[in-house]
Amino acid sequence: MKILISQKTPSNLNTYKSLEDKYGVSLEFSPFFLIEPVSAKEFRSQRINLPDFSAVVFSSRHAIDAYFKLCEEMRFKVPETMKYFCTTELVALYLQKHVVYRKRKIFFGDGTPQSVVSLVGTKHKGEKFLITTSAESGNPPVAALFEKAGLDCTVSVMVKSVPQDLSGLNLGDYGAIVLYNPFDLKSLRASFPDFDLSKVSIITYGRGIANALKSEGLTPVVEGPTPEIQSAAKAIDILLNSK
Repeated sequence: MKILISQKTPSNLNTYKSLEDKYGVSLEFSPFFLIEPVSAKEFRSQRINLPDFSAVVFSSRHAIDAYFKLCEEMRFKVPETMKYFCTTELVALYLQKHVVYRKRKIFFGDGTPQSVVSLVGTKHKGEKFLITTSAESGNPPVAALFEKAGLDCTVSVMVKSVPQDLSGLNLGDYGAIVLYNPFDLKSLRASFPDFDLSKVSIITYGRGIANALKSEGLTPVVEGPTPEIQSAAKAIDILLNSK
């Protein structure tokens, strides 16, 4: 049995190799879409002036890379006084790739939009916030909370999802496909508009992709994350163990 996983090949394959040895299956990786930074031209069309902001809100590492790439392309030297508000500690730590990590200017929440607003409090209420997002996400939930709190904020698209051409794959070769994101499904449909997905077992890892699949009348054979399923590898393990 071959299983297609809609992501780049991870740097550590030990867990997946263990599954291959345990069940005698073949696991293949192929990203269904890539997240790319918007171009300077696309950013300028938003009519946003980077020097106007004294704080930036990040919810992903891709947005961090895109922001600093734009700053470089537009010759804006990010001041050392810039403050960074991140949704999680993992995202905040990624800032070390671009700036010296100082707790007095880098703050992180617990993954919820409410936690980011709480970080602002009264101490940082006077900042002008640039809230980064993706082209597909639209107005992020955190922006509505910022506005409700009376904070000066502007939403800016920093990244976009670019579907990959999957036509080189033979979907009939796979007994199962692992999907993580609604854009995985969108890309799959774009490359194989006539393929009957009910003929293949689909594992979903993420609430968004599970909902997207169900909206098409399809049901995942295994759905994560859950308390029992904390990784896609565990979801694959559960599927194979049930056969």
